[in-house]
Amino acid sequence: MGNITLSLDERTVKRVRRIALERDTTLTAMIREYLEQVAKGEDAMHEQQARDLDKLFETMSCPMGGKDWKRDDLYE
Repeated sequence: MGNITLSLDERTVKRVRRIALERDTTLTAMIREYLEQVAKGEDAMHEQQARDLDKLFETMSCPMGGKDWKRDDLYE
């Protein structure tokens, strides 16, 4: 597990520690949970974008027919 250093003003730290105590957790756990939610949300967004793109390709595609020509035909 990686470590990060975060600088916050003392007033904010005290307020968030009080909230963490009320929630029976720690400031570190709250930050970890928040960042994990951000990462999961980002993953979900990318997955949704991929699904949307697949749907768009299905909607916009049309049958092209078979290849009934030869390469040399293109130069005539």
